[in-house]
Amino acid sequence: MSQVAVVGGGTMGNGIAQVFATSGKDVALVEVSQERLDVALGNIAKSLDRVVKKGALDEAGKRATLGRIRGVTAVQEIGEPDLVVEAVIESFPAKRDVFAGLEAVCPPRTIFATNTSSISITELAATTKRPERFLGMHFMNPVPVMPLVEIIRGLATSDATYAAVAETAQGLGKTPVEVQDYPGFVSNRVLMPMINEAVYCLMEGVATREAIDSVMKLGMNHPLGPLALADLIGLDVCLAIMNVLHEGYADSKYRPCPLLKKMVAAGRLGRKSGRGFYEYD
Repeated sequence: MSQVAVVGGGTMGNGIAQVFATSGKDVALVEVSQERLDVALGNIAKSLDRVVKKGALDEAGKRATLGRIRGVTAVQEIGEPDLVVEAVIESFPAKRDVFAGLEAVCPPRTIFATNTSSISITELAATTKRPERFLGMHFMNPVPVMPLVEIIRGLATSDATYAAVAETAQGLGKTPVEVQDYPGFVSNRVLMPMINEAVYCLMEGVATREAIDSVMKLGMNHPLGPLALADLIGLDVCLAIMNVLHEGYADSKYRPCPLLKKMVAAGRLGRKSGRGFYEYD
């Protein structure tokens, strides 16, 4: 696959575009406005600056990588990519609408992938005319650093589609892991209830935020405590995933913590808003 399109230039989308471009792919990055596109491209440049500073890339490599990313503000401008990765907000209607637009402009050979962290691949695929060429390609945050890609097969995903995307992920220097289509897949079915339980501990006064995170870092060897991790992911994203789990399994153990819901309602979303369980400059 030499031609790739990434729809959505947020934290995940710009990271996905960066790793594809770094591996030599030509990338069309789609955002809804030139202003948001400029922010996304600026964030990619800053991320590459960090890679250069670490000595893993030189200035010529940085310029070449940026040169392979073409920013556009409409899906009609992406050309005829081999693969499209959708990375918009964690909302079924929003993702469905993106794929409806892509269906109208992409040739039948194009593989559709969604970076959703919890929404049903089978249901999204069913809204398109190519369910056999549709799957989940769930990157981890931060995308340029984390080696895992969960590749989630929908009910109709063909073996050829899975094999092509797994091979592509390996070409990015990632480790693809095959997962079946159930709410939360593996990563978030395990991770989010842990984060949710940490929020319950905070709400019930079991321990302070620092103490909760310290227990998990020092006692369980986690690199980041669950509350700090929730801030990094985004509390709104955590809540959306817990809602998917709660609805999908109809099990009370996935009930979102009231404090998590309250903080999202207050706009305290974590790092991206400047305040979550911790405060950020």
